[in-house]
Amino acid sequence: MKRFANRQEAGRALAARLADLPWRDPLVLGLPRGGVPVAWEVANHLNAELDVVVARKIGAPGHPEYGVGAVTADSEPIYDPRVLNALDLTEEQLGRACDEEREEARRRTTLYRGDKPLAVKDRDVILVDDGLATGVTARAALHWIAQREPRSVTLAVPVAARESLRTFRTPVIAVLAPKHFQAVSRWYESFAQTTDEEVLSALS
Repeated sequence: MKRFANRQEAGRALAARLADLPWRDPLVLGLPRGGVPVAWEVANHLNAELDVVVARKIGAPGHPEYGVGAVTADSEPIYDPRVLNALDLTEEQLGRACDEEREEARRRTTLYRGDKPLAVKDRDVILVDDGLATGVTARAALHWIAQREPRSVTLAVPVAARESLRTFRTPVIAVLAPKHFQAVSRWYESFAQTTDEEVLSALS
C-alpha cells in the first residue's frame, strides 16, 4: 500500500476525498501539532476557514506515550474504558495526569489562538489529524466540538487503523485504512515533528 511523502501530500490526498461533498460554511479544525499541516491543505482546497482545537493525550502511569484518555482545555476528559479495564486503572488514579494535560492544552490553545472566538455553531466542521491510531485524542476533540452545536461534524484523516474506525459514531473519512496498521508514522516517508512555529505559520 502506498505511503505519503509527507503531511502536505497526505493533506492533498485527503482534500481530494472531501472536495465533492456538500459542505455548508465549512470550518476545518486541525489537531496540533501534526494535524495542522494536513488541515491546511484541506482548508486551502475547500476554500474554508482553518483553526485548531487542542486535545492532549493522558498517558498510562509509567508509560506516557500510551494513551488511555485525552482532554481539551475546557471540557471533561474522555477515557477508553477498555484500556482502563485492561490496565486495572480508574479515572481517579489519572486525575493528576489529566490536570497536567488540561493545563498544557490551555497553554497551547492560548499560544495558537489567543483569545480569538471560534464560531462553530451551525457550521459543517471537519476535524483533521495526520492519522488515527487509538482515536482517543480525536474523540476528546469531537466531544469539545459537539458541545458547540455544529451543523455536522466529520473526522478526516489520511490513514487510520481499521479497528479504531469501527468505534466511532461520528462519520470518518480516511484515505488509507491498512490491514496491518502498526503506527501512523509507518505510512509517511517523512514524519518529522511539527513545531509550534509551523502551526502558527499555517494559522496565519
